Amino acid sequence: MSESVLLGDEALALGAVHAGLSCGFGYPGTPSTEILEFLIDNYEKNGGPLAQWCTNEKTAYESALGASFVGKRAIVTMKHVGLNACADAFMNSSLLGINGGLVVVVADDPSMHSSQGEQDTRYYADFAMIPCFEPTTQQEAYEMMFDAFEVSEKNHVPVIMRMVTRLSHSRAVVHPYSEDKFVKQNELSKGNRTEWMLLPALARKNYNRMLEKQADFTTWSENSKWTTLSINENRKDLAIVTSGLGKNYLKENLAEYKEFCGDKGLPSILHIGHLPLPKKALNQLAEIADTILVIEEGMPFVERKLAGVLPQKTKVVGKLTGLLPIAGELNPDTVRKALGLPEVKTASSLVELPELPGRPPQLCKGCPHFDSYTALNTAVASLTEKAGKDNVVVCSDIGCYSLGAVAPLQAVETIVCMGASIGMARGAAQAGAKYTFGVIGDSTFLHSGMTNLVDCVSSKTPVTVIILDNSIVAMTGCQKTILPSSQLEPLVKGLGVEPEHIRVLSTNPSERDNNAKILLEEAEYRGVSVVIMVRECLEAFRLRTKAEKIAKAKGN
Repeated sequence: MSESVLLGDEALALGAVHAGLSCGFGYPGTPSTEILEFLIDNYEKNGGPLAQWCTNEKTAYESALGASFVGKRAIVTMKHVGLNACADAFMNSSLLGINGGLVVVVADDPSMHSSQGEQDTRYYADFAMIPCFEPTTQQEAYEMMFDAFEVSEKNHVPVIMRMVTRLSHSRAVVHPYSEDKFVKQNELSKGNRTEWMLLPALARKNYNRMLEKQADFTTWSENSKWTTLSINENRKDLAIVTSGLGKNYLKENLAEYKEFCGDKGLPSILHIGHLPLPKKALNQLAEIADTILVIEEGMPFVERKLAGVLPQKTKVVGKLTGLLPIAGELNPDTVRKALGLPEVKTASSLVELPELPGRPPQLCKGCPHFDSYTALNTAVASLTEKAGKDNVVVCSDIGCYSLGAVAPLQAVETIVCMGASIGMARGAAQAGAKYTFGVIGDSTFLHSGMTNLVDCVSSKTPVTVIILDNSIVAMTGCQKTILPSSQLEPLVKGLGVEPEHIRVLSTNPSERDNNAKILLEEAEYRGVSVVIMVRECLEAFRLRTKAEKIAKAKGN
């Protein structure tokens, strides 16, 4: 293939295809979504490798495990908090005898551009005692996929590929390998059954084998081409350790920093391309320099680890010491300051600009959620007047409809994680709140809302669940919902909700008052009610009609 300009996500996906991928599974979550979108597009155009969206990250992970068991290379994609949703399968899988290579691609989101937290996936890799690759460029994201599959198959463990927002969503020229270096897909070949059954007697043996692998992982890390070490024996005062995008931010300042260092030259520099840490290289730095500056994207993972690896005489500085900001993304300017370089004067620093008003995100004009929340607000106002504000609780969830929390709607009171809306509404009701609502999207309901609804039905909790059905996974780019809207009502009925308390409503401005009336009726019912509020997302409508016009034109 010729060179291409690709997103980091796309480069990684292309690397997976060329490295012998057979199956890709995932759940959409920014900034990871484009990986599987690329693979799905490739599958639809070229017939392979297979790529599919799944109901949630756990089902995606377990599908990837099945592919690995029969000898096929597989990846599973998600954002950082998605790894929480499949932690059970993920942690247990580290003790399996992984057969076909399994790469867990997790995209972290420093600065929380579209996330609830800055969770750092390297802690999960350390917890599971498995390797974690950390590319710094789009080219590395492509090339590392080849090594990741090999490491997984050689050591019979899953491996993590950690992406971050700036790499996932920025473009660069990528030079794919020549076709003679592409890896053919594995043939079907089942794994050893005793290594895939975590019965206690077998799991204990697997765990001991995993402990024995740790020394091999460290040796591999120390000799890997992705770990690079440059030594300057003349600099005793300082050495620098980078990981991930920290390397890029250092490189942007390196020419000027070299002049700043003068005759002493640049300090010794170690770049860590993956976990586990290369202890030998770190000890070399400690022998040379009294202080080590750690530049890493995300939490101070490496910085904390070094305290337990290096001699006590070595001072480690970085995020924990305040030299670099501990929250948010790094950038060339923050790294520049840590290196002791003078501040770069920019137009904004030279000219006093007026403070601009904030522009918080809002629902799209004409969004069906606006009409749904308007009806809900009317119902809540009536119930609050009747029972008091502490007796009326509105819990929401993760999705476009989270914007119902901000002005002008201010319709919801809690947003925690996928599926929590229904569980929290149930808990509030069990604790004594008279009227509780759980507001959830159609895709999120299928992701992790159904089990909470089962709890409500089992305990006969007086709760009103509102499913906002806009027929699409709108927040992450209008992927198809795993089941069509027509199956939501029979699904809810099958979970045990009484048919007369399953209400399917059209969400239009003209229906607001009538919908508010129905919400009031169901709130008064002392059992489980589910109100499905239906209208297609406007963006999904535009994409659908555009696709229909293109298909029609091709047909003519």
